Amino acid sequence: MIITRKSKAYRTFPPMHDMLAEPADVAVTQLAPTQVAAAGAGLVRLSAARPGDRGVIVEVGAQSHPGGHGVDVDELERRLLEFGFVEGAHIELLHEGAIRRDPIAVRLDDMRVALRRRDAEDIWIQLDAR
Repeated sequence: MIITRKSKAYRTFPPMHDMLAEPADVAVTQLAPTQVAAAGAGLVRLSAARPGDRGVIVEVGAQSHPGGHGVDVDELERRLLEFGFVEGAHIELLHEGAIRRDPIAVRLDDMRVALRRRDAEDIWIQLDAR
């Protein structure tokens, strides 16, 4: 689709999360996080993970602290999705800060990302078996 504006052509692209791969474990992603946690399937918030923990992202939703992030919850969720925090992405917690364990560094598929622990509360991961 091409949109013209004042004689200049602009291309529109689909949202980033529409271009990414499908979730790795469909059976787990169809359940709500509380249902999977009740089943004892190793589902935790990224903020509760420890260095060395690996897993797959099951859900991303910015509802834990509305207004406590400095941005609107929809904006935070959009930013997390643009960084690549999407369902099915492989993640590993690499490092946590010295002061109150904040911020954290994660390996997200093939890149490294640092984020605040309070933003990581909105990401649910399915831990790999050790």
